[in-house]
Amino acid sequence: MKLATTGTPKIVPITGAGACAEAMRQINPDVVAAFPITPSTQVVEDFSTYVANGQVDTEFVTVESEHSAMSACIGASAAGGRVMTATSSAGMAYMWELLYVAASMRQPVLMTLVNRALTGPINIHCDHSDSMGARDTGWIQLYSETNQEAYDNLVMAARIAEHPEVRLPLMVCQDGFITSHSIQTMQLEDDAAVRAFVGPHTPYHSILDTDRPSTWGALDLQDYYIEHKRSQEEGMRNALRVIQEVSDDFARTFGRAYGLFEEYRLDDAEIVLVALSSACGETKEVIDQMRSKGEKVGLLKIRSFRPFPYAQIAQALSRAKIVTVLDRSASFGAHGPVFVEINTAVYNYSANRPLLLGQTYGLGGRELTLRHIEHIIGESRLCLDKGAVGDRQGRWINVRGDKQ
Repeated sequence: MKLATTGTPKIVPITGAGACAEAMRQINPDVVAAFPITPSTQVVEDFSTYVANGQVDTEFVTVESEHSAMSACIGASAAGGRVMTATSSAGMAYMWELLYVAASMRQPVLMTLVNRALTGPINIHCDHSDSMGARDTGWIQLYSETNQEAYDNLVMAARIAEHPEVRLPLMVCQDGFITSHSIQTMQLEDDAAVRAFVGPHTPYHSILDTDRPSTWGALDLQDYYIEHKRSQEEGMRNALRVIQEVSDDFARTFGRAYGLFEEYRLDDAEIVLVALSSACGETKEVIDQMRSKGEKVGLLKIRSFRPFPYAQIAQALSRAKIVTVLDRSASFGAHGPVFVEINTAVYNYSANRPLLLGQTYGLGGRELTLRHIEHIIGESRLCLDKGAVGDRQGRWINVRGDKQ
C-alpha cells in the first residue's frame, strides 16, 4: 500500500465533494460500497482513483444500486470493518429500508450525504428533503456550512459513530452543488495526524468470529423489539456528549472548534435566525450589515440535527425576542422539520418563550439571496413590533405569486 503523506497541513482549493474524498482517503476505511449519483458522484470517483492508485488498501465494492450499496456496507460492518459510502437524494431513498437496518443493528457506517431534492418533479439541485426525510431512521446527522466543515465533520465521524456508548451510523451532510461543487480554499491536515486522531477500528463484534457465533438481523417481534429501539435511543442520547468530546479533541489537535451548534452574535440579539448548512454563510454577512445599522440580530447555526440538543439550544435562545427558523425542506400539512424541533426546544426547555416564525426557502435549489435574508429579518422585526406572528407563521421565501 502506498500512502501519501505530507508531514504538514496543506492549504488547497478544493470542492466540498473532493474534500470529503480526501477525508475518506486519510481515514482509509476497510470497505467502501457505493453507487454514484449526482451531486455526490465526485466523492466516489475521487476515492475510486485513490483505490486504483494504491493510496488506500480499501476494498471498493462496485454495486448495481444504492440499495445494494447499503446492504454491502451493513454486511461489511457486521463482519468487523470500518465502512463508508456516499450518496444523494433518490440514491439515499433507494437505501431507505437499509438505513433503518444499519441503525437497528448498531453498525457505525459512515456516509457523505450531498443534499439534493427528492423527486418529483425531477430535480438535481439542493434542498434538505433527503436528509430530513431520514431524520428518524436512527442515523446521527451532522450538517456542514463549508467545505472545511464537511471535511472536518467526516474526520470526526468515525470516532463519534464507533464510540462504544454510541455505535450508530452517521451521515455528514453538505449542500449539493452549493458546496459540493464549489471550490473553496481550506486546510487539509497531515495524513498521519488524521489517522492518529481517528485511531484504529475496534469492532464491537464480528460475525466472522467463529469462536463467538452470533445472529444479526433476526426476526424481532413484540418480545424484544421495543427494548432494542430503546437501546438505539440511549445510543443517540449518548451521542450528544460524544460529539462534543470528539469536537473538543479535534479543536485541541487541529485548532478548529465546533459545537453542537454555532452561536453567531447571539449575546444581545433580539431577532435570531436559525438555519443549517450553506445558507448560514450569507446569513452571517447580512447580520453583520444589519448590526452596523444598530439592528440586534444573530444566528444559531445547527450542526447536530440528530441527536437534537434541545436544552442547549433553548439556553442559547433564552434572550431572543423572536426566533425565525429557516427550513430547506417541507413537511406538507405541518411546519418544517427544523421549526418543529426549535419549537419543542424553546417551549419545553426554557422559561423564555419568544415569538416563533417559520420560513421555507430554497427548495429544488431556488436561490436565497442577501435581499431575501434582509426581507426575512424585516418580517421578523414587523412581527416583534406587533407582538404577534399572525398569518406569517408559515411563509415561503422567493416563490412566484407570494407577496414578498
